[in-house]
Amino acid sequence: MALVLTTASVPDGERLAYWRDALGRALVPTAVTVPGDGPFEARLRTERLGCLRVSTVDADAHRLRRTPAHIADERAGADAGGASGADYVAVGVQRTGTATLIQDGRRSVVEEGDLFVHDTARPYSLDFPGRFTAHVVHMPRRAVAVPEEELRQVTGTAIGGGDGVGALLANFLTSLTASVPRCAPAVAARLATGVVDLFATLVDERTRRPSAVGADAADPLVERVRDHIDRSLGDPDLSPQSLAAAHHISVRYLHRLFEGEGVTVARLIQQRRLERCARELARADATAATVSAVAQRWGFANPAHFSRVFRAAYGLSPREWRRAEGFAVPDGGPGPGTLGPRSSAASA
Repeated sequence: MALVLTTASVPDGERLAYWRDALGRALVPTAVTVPGDGPFEARLRTERLGCLRVSTVDADAHRLRRTPAHIADERAGADAGGASGADYVAVGVQRTGTATLIQDGRRSVVEEGDLFVHDTARPYSLDFPGRFTAHVVHMPRRAVAVPEEELRQVTGTAIGGGDGVGALLANFLTSLTASVPRCAPAVAARLATGVVDLFATLVDERTRRPSAVGADAADPLVERVRDHIDRSLGDPDLSPQSLAAAHHISVRYLHRLFEGEGVTVARLIQQRRLERCARELARADATAATVSAVAQRWGFANPAHFSRVFRAAYGLSPREWRRAEGFAVPDGGPGPGTLGPRSSAASA
């Protein structure tokens, strides 16, 4: 069931306050300002798909600002047993119009067809200077198994949706938000996983640096090594030594190949293993394997070591990650009437 919120039946003088309240309840709280004193029209259509909040916004020019106070208030509410939208990663597709996104010291102009990314756990602003349409998907941070240092490299940026993984994700999100399918919870969870995995792949594409050592000759070998790592993560003996032997090169040469990749071979193995563990733990249900079993499945032989490196990467222990509130969000979301008589519910 989709929730549709519109200013159409709201008196002109109350529309801005209504829209601010609508966004705050359905998505995340922000400050909202509009240029001039003219009429303001806006419409939000939003619904759940597994752990995702999938939304389309059609609105006149306005500016959104998420401040430290908004985030602190939400965290305080969550500590008191309420819900929190503070830990979400939002990825949007600018369908019409333009926007300016500011986060993490970056200022990016978002054109039609571009993707834009922001993290609701940190302040940001989105300025839409004219009438626009945007599709936005909010993903729980704990479902996005991307290290914080890599995520911060793409937040506050505009990403072209014309080629590469950006094109795949933009097309997928556009189709998904145009008509969120009615499906069983298990199917919805798989579709949500597809979105999260595509986004993680996009982050990987955007943050991976080209090799600075023998680029023309070395890159194919680097890609083969990376592929070997991804296929062998469950092998506890996977190491720079085993990789070098498998590719008939010395360990020293293997390290040279990765000098321009921005990550050591051992660190890459650990990072990939952590990502797989984080995704499996985030999707776990009541019948899922234990944390230790998940760790062993992805090559971590020592549970204590796994817990230490997991917390260092994601800021939570594996058990806290699995139990973290806000991932298994009820499908209903804000129900009809939660914003008063001017909110309306419409079927998908």
